[in-house]
Order: sequence, then C-alpha cells, then structure tokens
Amino acid sequence: MANLNKVMLIGRLTRDPEIRTFSNGGKVAKFGFAVNNRAKKGAEWVNEPVFLDCQAYNRGDYGKMADRVEQYLSKGKQVYLEGHLVFEQWTSQAGEKRNALRVVVDSMQFLDNRADFPEDGEKGSRSGQYKDPSAGESFEVEGDSFGEETGSRAAPRDEENLPF
Repeated sequence: MANLNKVMLIGRLTRDPEIRTFSNGGKVAKFGFAVNNRAKKGAEWVNEPVFLDCQAYNRGDYGKMADRVEQYLSKGKQVYLEGHLVFEQWTSQAGEKRNALRVVVDSMQFLDNRADFPEDGEKGSRSGQYKDPSAGESFEVEGDSFGEETGSRAAPRDEENLPF
C-alpha cells in the first residue's frame, strides 16, 4: 500500500524564527505558523486558527531553506509552505514523556509585498521575478492573477475562440 506525507499550507508566522546552528555546520530554523479554518457557527462563518510548529533545515540537495527563513521571514509574514509531517517524542527534564507533530518545510513561496523578498534566484510573489540559476536566464512575470502573464511569452487572447 502506498503512503503519502505531504502538507501544503498558506498562513502567517506567529513568531520570529528561532535559528540554531550545529557543530557540523548544519542549521535549523524553527517558527510558529497559523492557518485559518472556516467554520459555520450558527448563522455566521468564523475563522478558527490552527497553530503549527514548523522547522526548516539547511541540508544537501534541499538547499539552504533555514538560511532563507532566517533572512526573509519574520512574525506576521504570509507564506505558502510545502513540507511533510514528523512526529517527535522526548522526555522532559521533569521526566515527563512529551510528543509533538511538526511540519518540516521542503519548499516555500513568499506571498507578502514583493519588495520584501529576494529577486536573485528565489521565487517571489506570483508577480515577482523568477531566475533559473542553472540556465543563467531570468524573465519578468507581470500581472496579478494566476495564469495571467503579459510580455513576450504571453499568448494573445481571442475572446471569440474560448473553448467554453
């Protein structure tokens, strides 16, 4: 039987990232994250926040995720995260058994103001610049809607030839 452990979230940091560096040169960034669930309470819809603990690491082929978190994210920033869940168990100093379910961040996309985020090799907001470091080329994506692109790569739109 196949298994899948994948998390996709859009939310905001609830606290500034806490950075730890290991003796082997590795780094982890830990931060709180909140997403809202919408629920109907009586006749009204309300937001019910879900609070999560997240971790981002600098490791091998996964890149420098902890460095990106440290440099660009702070409390209140909105971000799209992709990752996977890990279940951690430990014994506290008082001898109590503790456990936690955490999100390990595999990739992210910054969603706040474009000026706050990188433009050199990082994916910024959906209307930001994307640079493929391996190809040495970059192009500007304009427009504010998903799927809308202006500039030399955009196809002309003909309202008469829409498939619906």
